[in-house]
Amino acid sequence: MGFEFLGLAYDGIRSNFSRLDRPYKLNFAITMWCQSRCMTCNIWQLRPKGELTIDEIREFARKNTSFRWIGLTGGEPFLRSDIVEIVKAFKENSKGLYLLTMPTNSLCNQETVVKKLAQILELGIPKVVITLSLDGHRELHDKVRGVQGNYDKVISMYKALTELRKTHKNLSFVFGYTISKINEGQFQRTYDEVKREIPQITYNDFHINVAQLSNNYYHNTDDSIVADRGIALGELENIFKNSSAEITPMKIIERQFLRGLIEFVRTGEAPRKCRSLDASLFMDNMGNIYPSIMWDRKVANLREIGYDLSKVWNGEDASQIRSIIDQGMDPIHWTSCEAYQSIVGSALGQRRAKRVVNAAPHEEQMTEKIPIEN
Repeated sequence: MGFEFLGLAYDGIRSNFSRLDRPYKLNFAITMWCQSRCMTCNIWQLRPKGELTIDEIREFARKNTSFRWIGLTGGEPFLRSDIVEIVKAFKENSKGLYLLTMPTNSLCNQETVVKKLAQILELGIPKVVITLSLDGHRELHDKVRGVQGNYDKVISMYKALTELRKTHKNLSFVFGYTISKINEGQFQRTYDEVKREIPQITYNDFHINVAQLSNNYYHNTDDSIVADRGIALGELENIFKNSSAEITPMKIIERQFLRGLIEFVRTGEAPRKCRSLDASLFMDNMGNIYPSIMWDRKVANLREIGYDLSKVWNGEDASQIRSIIDQGMDPIHWTSCEAYQSIVGSALGQRRAKRVVNAAPHEEQMTEKIPIEN
């Protein structure tokens, strides 16, 4: 266990007692281009222009060197031809970088993805985790994702990464399964079908989310995609029961995330205090900075602040947002992009504050509850 992990653990524990000088986690959508046609997400409908260039990202990485955990997302991250250079910029400047996470829809050329991923792994980041999006058995996944043959590409990519891991021990990968109205009640059939293709998998090889709404990230506002509460709860409890409790720091946190997801679906409340603009932030492909992927409150634009996050982190807007979180008035959500740092940063049992009943009108407008159908 190297100093990078110890640094990440130290920052996470320290955030229990005081506000950090800089964020230790960055959630960064490096592109909004995507080949999928997902029924639960509208990112693919965007036609972005003016995305951050590699030179801008390098300048950002030079001026912000505190990252220990970087989550690159999209769109489809591997559609950026310069993805290796992007990761290299962060690796060279954030010396304590321990963890890099990225999702993929597996629709890019597999040989190209594996080649670029091998180059990323050779940069020496201690842990790189890839999430392979898979939202159903063959017919269902292709329907949810809107691309014929996508399921088979996911399975093929998993097998290719299995081979890559033989020579790159810092690589980990899981299937990312999101329970929505479209695939509710179908996880077990999906698991069984995947296991016929890949006999060695277990329930631990699936990372589970539930469909939620986000204006500034998913660009979806129609709660008809949200799964029935009872069905989702039954699936989550079954997955939790069948997954094993592995004794590694990341697996322990992952299990706590799943436990929290069950509580979130059961109660409609986030089980832990949000750590947005406390431990982390979300930045989109244009450099717009938000507290999280689920909170459509723009704080600043990277280009307008000279690529230096200290101007945001220590500003009045950030202070107001932290106050809203302390009062429990932030949007209710439980997603992996923000929940992990909530788990680590709430090791002392800090739960989300109860909602203020007599909130000011402007606060009420900012407190849209993520809907869960009954």
